[in-house]
Amino acid sequence: MSEPTTIAALFLGILEGLTEFIPVSSTGHLLLAGHFIGFESKGKTFEIVIQLGAVLALLTLYFARLWQVVRDAPRDPAAFRFIMAVLIAFLPAVVIGVLAHDFIKTVLFETPMLIAVMLILGGVILIVVDRMTLSPRHDDPMALPLGVAFKIGLFQCLAMVPGVSRSGSTIVGALLLGVSKRAAAEFSFFLSMPTMAGAVAYDLYKNRDVLDWGAWTEIAIGFAAAFVAAVLVVRWLLGYVSRNGYALFGWWRIIVGSVALVALLAGF
Repeated sequence: MSEPTTIAALFLGILEGLTEFIPVSSTGHLLLAGHFIGFESKGKTFEIVIQLGAVLALLTLYFARLWQVVRDAPRDPAAFRFIMAVLIAFLPAVVIGVLAHDFIKTVLFETPMLIAVMLILGGVILIVVDRMTLSPRHDDPMALPLGVAFKIGLFQCLAMVPGVSRSGSTIVGALLLGVSKRAAAEFSFFLSMPTMAGAVAYDLYKNRDVLDWGAWTEIAIGFAAAFVAAVLVVRWLLGYVSRNGYALFGWWRIIVGSVALVALLAGF
């Protein structure tokens, strides 16, 4: 693998880790950045698989808490209900992801203009929802009713369109369903684990015949960079949104999407 490709993989890995858990669309950022720097991965697998590095960072930070839940589940109804809530929220993404995988990867992932527009629209929605006067009814991400969890899972499916943001769609959905800002972010964290693990496993299966040694090297570099960057972001994010909300991320989306849209219209 050439040095420019190594640097690109490192840069994109850091970008993934910084953006995976904030509502700005990590996939949208990766695809637009890859377009403008001329980075092309085989089957667009790099952009999917390195997200597992960010999820591994999350699992590392929450390991003790999650392990306790798994241990308590056989005898603790609350722990068992939390596991069921995450699995129920994960289910819609499984169905739509499998049915629409090829269309998403070959059409939506290859449309930078769509990604830029979705970043802008998503930013506007995020700012509007953040400014709404909502009365949270659920402050514990590990005690959400199963019906609420399922509806959040439906919102997550909107992120099949790159530029929408998985964390953004789940957080907005959770806020509208009466979940507090911090709890919405945390449930989005928990839901990302099975969602991204499933997406990575399925994408690797679909593209197993096109990945060579160079592709795996790129993935390893991006994976490691995403892990380190994500650890830093997760530690900071919950405290920030509890105090300040999500408007900053909405404005960031609008700025990035607008700059990308202008550049694309200019022929870059």
